[in-house]
Amino acid sequence: MDALRARSLSKVYDGRRGRVAALDHVDLDIRTGQLFGFLGRNGAGKTTFIKIASGLLIPTSGSVELFGVDVRTRVREVRERIAIVPQEGKPFYHLTPREHVEEYLLVRGASSETARDTTDRIVRAMGLTPYASTPAMFLSGGLQQRTLVAMVLASGAEFLFLDEPTLGMDPFARRQVWDVIRHAVRAGSTVLITTHYLDEAEQLTDELAVIEGGHVLYKGSAEALKSKVRREVRLHFDGGFSTQELTPFGEVYAERGGLTVMTTRSRVEELTRAALERRIAVTVGPVTLEEAFLTLVGRSIEEDEAEGGAT
Repeated sequence: MDALRARSLSKVYDGRRGRVAALDHVDLDIRTGQLFGFLGRNGAGKTTFIKIASGLLIPTSGSVELFGVDVRTRVREVRERIAIVPQEGKPFYHLTPREHVEEYLLVRGASSETARDTTDRIVRAMGLTPYASTPAMFLSGGLQQRTLVAMVLASGAEFLFLDEPTLGMDPFARRQVWDVIRHAVRAGSTVLITTHYLDEAEQLTDELAVIEGGHVLYKGSAEALKSKVRREVRLHFDGGFSTQELTPFGEVYAERGGLTVMTTRSRVEELTRAALERRIAVTVGPVTLEEAFLTLVGRSIEEDEAEGGAT
């Protein structure tokens, strides 16, 4: 049985310029025990989907089932089987990381002994031991986020919704969180994670979906998505070239203050030589999930909508 099944799921908001569809007839299946990634730019519909699937928001039309249970009509039953890190979540500033985790487990029905032992384990695993007794008001944003994620991962819930769980964390902390997420899946949880870090999606997920403008454009593995890119190599130039000059070599995108071109191996030497002659910094590497996302969506995951909208 699928852990999650969405059918023709839509959510329409009334905006300044009329009605805006945050989700438009989305169909999505997530298998039980899967670590599933949901990728999209701000405003693409990721957070709206999570809010509906977790019973926090009512859809305009369509349905979502979790473990065969209709979320809209049996929301209390669903909430007993899930845990969620919301994108806009904040800790209680007067509580320490240890208190956050232990109190959360007690509220969910764990015994005092189980809550204490689980808290000790998760605090160590998340690298929070040096800060375990520090009130959240004195913690950095990254440590506050780590505390919220620790609460949810400690729950052992059947389905975990992680909306941008490593936002604001340093690279070392992110990898610690990845390990704990993997452990949760091995222990039997199904995980839906949204992330702006494409390396995170590539490293973690069994399968992923790309959403843009409320539509799911792709569902499958990261490797299969990368295989859709017709070029083999990416070169990034820190200025010095025009789009017109690079277009004959392959697909060209503006990013990070320069231009990126995706091309074939046979053109790399010519391009790097031209960059050296112009004294322009150039970075060469294999095509990544970021390039696959650019090819599919037409713009970077970091590029926001010109107009605000639901996320």
